[in-house]
Amino acid sequence: MKTVFINGSPKKRFCASAYFLFWQRLFTGGRKVTRKLRTPADYDGILQELPDAQAVVFSLPLYVDGVPSHVLRFMERMEAFCQEKGLRFSVYCIANNGFIEGRQNEPLMQTFEHFCARAGLVWGGGVGIGGGVMLNVYRIVYLVQIALLLAGAVLNAINTGSFFTRGALQSFGENTAVILFLNLGVLFYLIRMGHHIRKGTFSGKRYTRILVPSFLFILFADAFFLIASLFEGGLFRGWLAKKKYGEA
Repeated sequence: MKTVFINGSPKKRFCASAYFLFWQRLFTGGRKVTRKLRTPADYDGILQELPDAQAVVFSLPLYVDGVPSHVLRFMERMEAFCQEKGLRFSVYCIANNGFIEGRQNEPLMQTFEHFCARAGLVWGGGVGIGGGVMLNVYRIVYLVQIALLLAGAVLNAINTGSFFTRGALQSFGENTAVILFLNLGVLFYLIRMGHHIRKGTFSGKRYTRILVPSFLFILFADAFFLIASLFEGGLFRGWLAKKKYGEA
């Protein structure tokens, strides 16, 4: 069985779509191929993987309650290609947004369902994730914590001959438990959809969210976007690099 995973985020690196696609790959068996979809230059590389695929999984952000425009353009090309080749594989979708409600992704899911009907493909369902931006930020912070833990271990070994202190390991364990808890709903539904992808069956549309109370989410989200606005939207996107006009 071959599954093609498509990262539909326009961001170059450290995007939420890639994060959720990473987890979905872990829960899906068989041969796995991952491709990025950012520009028309990516079209041919993706299309050539489709003829022998049994399933295609899109992971993408919600933009203005819908599918990002660059993904829509590809879907038009993909529709014509699949009809021309007579392809009929299953299509699944992982959609994430910055709102707390996972059900906010419902219009995007409907777009993919109608796309499958037009292209003659099998709609397999999807997972809509609320608070995807916050989960991705926690993921990045967690990676930084791992780097600091390793750096601290090296310094501690030089000074004392022992790599890890009990306090450092305890703190790392607590942070790991927190990030797993926040992702519990996401992991549950991605594991469930991975089972359906392997079986080639309908997963249905499932919606989940980051596991924090809504009032806390609003406070953290307001603070994050206030800080991001100070960097003109570049924080965690272009990693503080200046963007040229018209660059996604």
